[in-house]
Amino acid sequence: MIKAAVFDMDGVIFDSEKLYRKHWMITGKEYGIPEDEMEDLCNHIAGATRQHNERLMKDHFGEDFDYGTFRAKTMDRMDAEIARDGLDMKPGVKELFAYLKQNGYRIALATSTAKERASKNLERAGILNVFDAIVYGGVVPNGKPAPDIYLKACEDLGVQPQEAIGIEDSINGVKSSSAAGLYTIMVIDLIQPTDEIRPLADQIYNSLFDVIELLNKGI
Repeated sequence: MIKAAVFDMDGVIFDSEKLYRKHWMITGKEYGIPEDEMEDLCNHIAGATRQHNERLMKDHFGEDFDYGTFRAKTMDRMDAEIARDGLDMKPGVKELFAYLKQNGYRIALATSTAKERASKNLERAGILNVFDAIVYGGVVPNGKPAPDIYLKACEDLGVQPQEAIGIEDSINGVKSSSAAGLYTIMVIDLIQPTDEIRPLADQIYNSLFDVIELLNKGI
């Protein structure tokens, strides 16, 4: 029986993955990285921690690659755009939160984003208090795609992983939720499901409204 829902943040709650990708691509162009190469890197960066992504970039470009500077340029530009224009929420997220609350489900957030940035965005959107538990990036030893963050979220909610759904949009996130044993739902944002990911997702949807319909029918 499903008792809880664990959400990723970027690309699931906030329409922010397009901003991440936009600014990663701008920085990549400044560094002379071909567009198709940077697009592929973005697919593997999405949803993961800073440590994971630094290792990914160094493996790709060499140990001398200055990931810290690359990331800082990217995030500074993105933060400035969010401060200026705000951050939209994904269609259906407010309705899904309301449905979960009305039907007694517990709700957690499992995000690779650091607490300072994530909590600021949640507060700005007025949804920080929606969650019964929040696990921010860097809290667990191993970030996505490892299962740690979803296991921690379920522990904090007081439910078993098989009693929760995990809602994700990225390759790393789907791997993490699936490995932790949650009923894993991929809601497509920028990244299309691959042959590697399809077997790991129990459901693949185009909208969060589909999750409400699924829960109404029963899992």
